[in-house]
Amino acid sequence: MAHNQNLRRLKDRSAGHVMGGLTWVAATLVIAIGLALLARAQPLLDIQPLGSLLTSSEWSPLRGQFGFFPFIVGTLAVTLLAMFLAVPPCLLTAIYLAEYAPARLRQSVKPAIDVLAGIPSVVYGVWGTLTVVPVIRDYVTPWVSRTLGFIPLFRADNPTGYGVLAGGVVLAVMVFPIIISVTEEVIRAVPFGMREAALALGATRWQMIKTVVLRRARPGVIAAVVLGFSRAFGETMAVMMVTGNVAQIPRSIFDPAYTLPALIANNYGEMMSIPLYDAALLAAALVLLIVVLIFTIIARIVLAQAIKSAA
Repeated sequence: MAHNQNLRRLKDRSAGHVMGGLTWVAATLVIAIGLALLARAQPLLDIQPLGSLLTSSEWSPLRGQFGFFPFIVGTLAVTLLAMFLAVPPCLLTAIYLAEYAPARLRQSVKPAIDVLAGIPSVVYGVWGTLTVVPVIRDYVTPWVSRTLGFIPLFRADNPTGYGVLAGGVVLAVMVFPIIISVTEEVIRAVPFGMREAALALGATRWQMIKTVVLRRARPGVIAAVVLGFSRAFGETMAVMMVTGNVAQIPRSIFDPAYTLPALIANNYGEMMSIPLYDAALLAAALVLLIVVLIFTIIARIVLAQAIKSAA
C-alpha cells in the first residue's frame, strides 16, 4: 500500500514538473522570437533608432529610408474598422442564439458559423476582390461621395474600391465565428438561477439579459472581442488582396492602406540585394510583435477590471 502511494505521489510530481516546464517553454517562446527578430533587425537599428522608424512616414528602400508609421496606421485603421463593424452584430447574434433561438435553429446555425472559421484566408481575399471591392467601387463610393463627401473621414478620392473599408469588411467577416462562438458559450454559461431570479422580480426578458446575463458574462465577452482583435490584427493574405497596398497614411476609409503583415509578406525574399532591406522587414515584424503585445497587455488589464466589477 505504501509503495503504491509513493508511486502515485511520484507520478503526480512528475506530471506537475512536466506541465510546468511546458508552460515555461510556451511563455518564453515570445521572448525567444522577439530576441531573434531584434538580432536580425539590429543592423538597421544601429543606424536609425526604433523611435525614428516608428514616427517616420518615408518608405524608400532604394534611398535607405524605412519609415513604418504609414504601415502602423494602416494596420490599426483596418483592424479597428473591422472590429467596429463586427462586434455589434456578433454580440447581438450570440445573444439571440443563447437566449432566444429554438434548440433546433441553434443546432443548425452554429455549424454554419463554425465553417467560416475554417475557410482559408486566401478564399476570403478572393471573395473580397470579386465581391466586396466591386460593390464598394460601384455603389458605396458614389453614394457616400454624394451624401457624406464633405466629411474628411468619408472623402472618396480613391475610385478603385481597394482600401481601408474593403479590408475592414473582409476582416469583420473573418472574425465573426470567433466572437460569436465564444460569446454564445459564455452567455449560456451564466447560471440559470440568476435568470429566474431576475424574471421573478418582474424584469422583462430583455431587461434580464441586459442587466443580469450580460453583466455576469462581461469578462468572457471582452475575452471574445480580444480574440477577434488578435485574429484581425495579424491577418495577412486577405488584407493584402483588398487594401491596395500603398505606403501612405490613410485619411479616409476609402483610401488605400498598407499593413505591416502585408508589407512583410509582399517583400520578404525579394530585392534582398538592397542594403538593410532584410533588416527593415524584420524590424517591421518586431514592431508588429510589440504592438500586439501592448494591446494584449491592455486587454488583460481591462479584462481584470471587468472581472473585478462583475464580482
